[in-house]
Amino acid sequence: MSDLGDWFRSIPLITRYWFAGSIAVPLVGKLGLVSPVNLFLWPDAFIHRFQIWRPITATFFFPVGPGTGFLYLVNLYFLYQYSSRLETGAFDGRPADYMFMLLFNWICIVLLMIPLIMSVLYVWAQLNRDMIVSFWFGTRFKACYLPWVILGFNYIIGGSVINELIGNLVGHLYFFLMFKYPMDLGGRNFLSTPQFLYRWLPNRRGGVSGFGVPPASMRRAAEDQQGGGRHNWGQGFRLGDQ
Repeated sequence: MSDLGDWFRSIPLITRYWFAGSIAVPLVGKLGLVSPVNLFLWPDAFIHRFQIWRPITATFFFPVGPGTGFLYLVNLYFLYQYSSRLETGAFDGRPADYMFMLLFNWICIVLLMIPLIMSVLYVWAQLNRDMIVSFWFGTRFKACYLPWVILGFNYIIGGSVINELIGNLVGHLYFFLMFKYPMDLGGRNFLSTPQFLYRWLPNRRGGVSGFGVPPASMRRAAEDQQGGGRHNWGQGFRLGDQ
């Protein structure tokens, strides 16, 4: 049990709570401690019955059953892998900026579990687009294709791609507004992390960063802004090099 506890504490802070909630809330529904009807997002109950917990529980809830258990485990794995990589990579030492990305995607996605995971995976894939990743049966391809490969994979095992497609589109919206438009195209920065998040989750120095290298134009823009402390991407490293 101590090994399991050490592993859990090693997960980055924000990902740790997201991962734990994504296990606890479906488990509560599966065991019947709380009816699953009270956990998913039902607009009428939220607006007219003031059941204000639904936007939160809907983010963590997944209807685990004989036909959905494998899909749930796959998406839980994606959550752990790519949220951890993004939080300790591009957003290393900047928990407020990472939390803002999650909040932005969360609002755009209408508070659902799988699209939020996919949006995080999409952002990671774009920031590490030239990294070679491995998927099932030893297939290898560039990270920029990973969200679309997973979309096809989930279609095969789950029969629907709506959640995955929404997640990819919202991830692209965040990536474009936060990175592509202001850094590559010279436009204004439409997204900015609110100051209250910096007070709640202050930036920190040190830590391990990397998991790939952002595009060259982003690195140049980051170097120009290092005095402000907003985008310090670093050189990074490929998975498996250590």
